Amino acid sequence: MARITYFSVLLLTLTSFSLSLVRTPNFAADINRAQQLQGSSKDKRDSVPAGYVAAPYYPAPPGGWVSSWAAAYAKAQKVVANMTLAEKVNLTTGTGMSMGPCVGNTGSALRFGIPSLCLQDSALGIGATDNITAFPAGITVGATWNKALAYARGVALGAEARGKGVNIQLGPVVGPIGRKPRGGRNWEGFGADPVLQAWGGAETVKGIQANGVIATIKHFIGNEQEAYRMDIIPHGLMKAISSNIDDRTLHELYSWPFAEAIRAGVGAVMTSYNDVNGSASSQNSMMINGILKDEFGFQGLVMTDWLAQIGGVSSALAGLDMAMPGDGAIPFLGLAYWAFELSTSVLNGTVPLNRLNDMVTRIVATWYQLGQDQDYPLPNFSSNTADPTGPCYPAALLSPTCVTNQYVNVQSDHAKVARNVSREAITLLKNVNNTLPLSTSASLKIFGSDAENNPAGPNACTQRSCNTGILGMGWGSGTANYPYLDAPIDAIKRKAANVTYYSSDSFPSGLTAAASDIAVVFVTSDSGENQYTVEGNDGDRSSSGLYTWHNGDALIEAAAAKYATVIVVVHTVGPILVENWIDFPSVKAVVFAHLPGQEAGDSLTDILFGEYSPSGHLPYSIPVAESNYPSSVSLLGFEFFQVQDTFSEGLYIDYRYLNKHSIAPRFAFGHGLSYTTFSRTSATITTVTALSSTPPARAPKGSTPVYSTSIPPASEVAWPTGFNKIWRYLYPYVDDPESITATNTFVYPAGYQTTPQPDPVAGGDQGGNPALWDVMFTISVKVTNTGTVAGKDVVMVFVQYPSDNPWDTPIIQLRAFEKTDTLAKGASKVVTLQITRKDLSIWDVVSQNWIIPVSKTAPFLFWIGGSSANLTLACESLSKICSGGRVSPVVVPV
Repeated sequence: MARITYFSVLLLTLTSFSLSLVRTPNFAADINRAQQLQGSSKDKRDSVPAGYVAAPYYPAPPGGWVSSWAAAYAKAQKVVANMTLAEKVNLTTGTGMSMGPCVGNTGSALRFGIPSLCLQDSALGIGATDNITAFPAGITVGATWNKALAYARGVALGAEARGKGVNIQLGPVVGPIGRKPRGGRNWEGFGADPVLQAWGGAETVKGIQANGVIATIKHFIGNEQEAYRMDIIPHGLMKAISSNIDDRTLHELYSWPFAEAIRAGVGAVMTSYNDVNGSASSQNSMMINGILKDEFGFQGLVMTDWLAQIGGVSSALAGLDMAMPGDGAIPFLGLAYWAFELSTSVLNGTVPLNRLNDMVTRIVATWYQLGQDQDYPLPNFSSNTADPTGPCYPAALLSPTCVTNQYVNVQSDHAKVARNVSREAITLLKNVNNTLPLSTSASLKIFGSDAENNPAGPNACTQRSCNTGILGMGWGSGTANYPYLDAPIDAIKRKAANVTYYSSDSFPSGLTAAASDIAVVFVTSDSGENQYTVEGNDGDRSSSGLYTWHNGDALIEAAAAKYATVIVVVHTVGPILVENWIDFPSVKAVVFAHLPGQEAGDSLTDILFGEYSPSGHLPYSIPVAESNYPSSVSLLGFEFFQVQDTFSEGLYIDYRYLNKHSIAPRFAFGHGLSYTTFSRTSATITTVTALSSTPPARAPKGSTPVYSTSIPPASEVAWPTGFNKIWRYLYPYVDDPESITATNTFVYPAGYQTTPQPDPVAGGDQGGNPALWDVMFTISVKVTNTGTVAGKDVVMVFVQYPSDNPWDTPIIQLRAFEKTDTLAKGASKVVTLQITRKDLSIWDVVSQNWIIPVSKTAPFLFWIGGSSANLTLACESLSKICSGGRVSPVVVPV
């Protein structure tokens, strides 16, 4: 068995140092543990548990058979048929870390007008550049429960990407879904439910791509923990954490949002760092070939996350189309798994030419599909420097000088969009005796550093890797630079005249409180990506747990002991535990402002002072205790060789688990109060399509591009005469290509075949069988504003399966939601929601199809409400009767 040597530790240390200079993981903690284990006689490795299998799925299905992509593929076919081997390889491989203006840069095919493609972070803004908008995070968008706002934010984000010359925007995020409440990157997604997550992702994709920018849905799949997420270099020493997911759970929970994004036409999918069922995501043939490309009918390109590629031939055969940023096992040395190595593998016959042709065809077709052949701008910024000029290729030993930044302002009026999202996400959890809204003449005592800006500036910490001042976003590659950050204390002072601010996170001594004083306490909880450790938290909330940072609970408790009225404002990446103070009599109101981005101040005061009524709802549950959740969703610690993360809870995460075990949350999934009240009456249900257990049969695939199978001349990847190469730049060219011959020595992966697989019965179009989106029922309900001020309401529909359903299913599952427009006092609106075949289906692992458990005697129940709790209004599928006053199917909150 393998044994860690001091040489390996030294190599890891040097690699970690090089990686720390860029946006890649920090392995310092793992190296330290490896040193501690050095010399140990214990050689431990946990195998992937029985039943969790990464079955082989070969060959990679070619793209081009979906009708909505036919025109783009026809254009791409004409181009690819005339490309040289070098041009083909050039588009599939990144040029290397920090070897171009963007965080990722492909090679080009300039003979055909195809430039080096610019790939750039992030999911909330254009990362590492200037004159952009720092939008609210995904979790904030989820808290709005507003599909139109999700789309508007996507449109604005896409406009800024195009304005900066970004071809492929690296967002949105729908993985992680939030299985682990402590997970570091949950805040980049939209919430802990597949339907909420799917709507957020799909609307963002449509918005971004409306500008001709290629959106990237990520991270596929199962990356629910940051720690141990990556395969440590040299590969095989310690494999990335393995997310072990059963087939039904994969389909009904984790891949659901990806399927919806693919149905929306997303152009790119990024794989995750982790393994899935023991196989690396970047070369997991079942996940890429079987699920994404065959069952989901994905027509775009599949890329790696940065430095996630761990093999060349293996990843190509498994369906990978683009390697980012292109580097091999160790970055900055000019090594690659593809580039010149891919040229070699095609020439010696190891990688079939038809696989390379499909890889580049997918890339070129996506470029055409989004219209980037029509006057699309080139990058006008650098993610490497803020200077106007500098090295074209910063990681090269010697580099020519370029104009690096043109400082193009792409903000337009997007601050309005950002403010609308931030405001509409604000979630009022508690409001005793209508403490909120505040009067502008109130005597306000403001506590906590979260109310002010970081004294060193909002962008002082690299990729926001500190929690100092107002928390507007988490940390890591999913961030953007603030053009400004409107701090809450500044906005409060613009609204109110009698404001005193105590910026410390420790309660001041000697304060005297007047009876009329109102204390407003600001607290936070932060997390991010694993390349940074912040206050002992290695991406995940490993040190802080689900408690507030900086002794926030103690600050609240001290204020509650001094003041008769306390309002708590929370900026957080996810759920926090509130039991230490939530029931204090003086804690009258609690506001979750989530991660508001640059408009943190005005969006908050819009709500605090009553210019708008709050309409945000929680995109996750808040438990009474972390132990309310299963142990399987806890963070996992170090294991020698590979950490096994088995998703043994299956479908039961968040409210699904709490409901199953009759555990009352403190605040339910979807909970959110308003300054007004609403009634939901006159509910009706209408059958649109008769129920059948299986969907109609899919259509066969259309035709796909066909190319010559003859291996191209070796001269196509010879170094051009007089070529002046840049050291460390990754080229497709090979020294002495004429000497390359077929060796027949490569050992192909187990199960590899060249015969195409049968068409999956659950496939048939983008996202799957189009019949899955047939509308089965429509549900309508009249929403009336019965209160005293204008406001918006959210109507949610949770499905409960028939009582004789033979499958184990959660008691209720969110399946549809709509948010009203602003309703004036006394105004009404009829909201209509659609229930599709997929909404009623269960993934059958035997037939590999979506099955509706149709019953002649037991109905589907469609529960209508404003959260997953206190559901009393329901419609029945068989009788078509809708009635209120029912007993809630789930436990009510504390």
